[in-house]
Amino acid sequence: MKNIFTKFVLTATTIIAATVVTSAIASSAVVVSLDDTQTKPQAGLQTAVFAGGCFWCTESDFDKVKGVVSTTSGYVGGSVKNPTYEQVSAGGTGHAEAVEIKFDPKKITYANLLKVYWLSIDPLTENRQFCDSGSQYRSAIFYVGESQKKQALAYKKSLEDSKFFKQPIVTEITAATTFYPAEDYHQDYHNKNPVRYNYYRSSCGRDARLKQVWGKKK
Repeated sequence: MKNIFTKFVLTATTIIAATVVTSAIASSAVVVSLDDTQTKPQAGLQTAVFAGGCFWCTESDFDKVKGVVSTTSGYVGGSVKNPTYEQVSAGGTGHAEAVEIKFDPKKITYANLLKVYWLSIDPLTENRQFCDSGSQYRSAIFYVGESQKKQALAYKKSLEDSKFFKQPIVTEITAATTFYPAEDYHQDYHNKNPVRYNYYRSSCGRDARLKQVWGKKK
């Protein structure tokens, strides 16, 4: 089981805060059309989808990368349509917590995103990332198109051929399926709730384990 208590408290607190804000907005009688809140995707951007355990952390890691235009936390790789956080975190839907990344290939290549991704995960532990366990927290690359597939497989093979790890690499490489954005309170969690986020990341042992796994590469 994942670190239920810690993340449940953080999530529940965030939901309450979001509810208060929503009520305040509603009481002010300001009406915003859905069309007003949506922007057209920029031309020339490409998509990458990575699962690396808790999507709060994966999103935070990629938000720091130059050339990444946007990140969205969500669910991918499952069989249930429009899954909720409660369904996915309980297991059984087949989804993994993941992040959909929109990036500018003129500023960063998919190959460089792969490097960032591998160094941000534990590729040696199956169906678990740090304190979070279950297939919903598996590490996985969900490729978009044949080019991404070839690059992802080649990168994994280069790691295996290097003999850097004594244990087998268990990170999945599979075709991307429908990506379902997570609930609003999960988006940009590291920016909206920095204290809670940093406490969760530290208590989960993410960075300590990454240093143990990757050593000087990290």
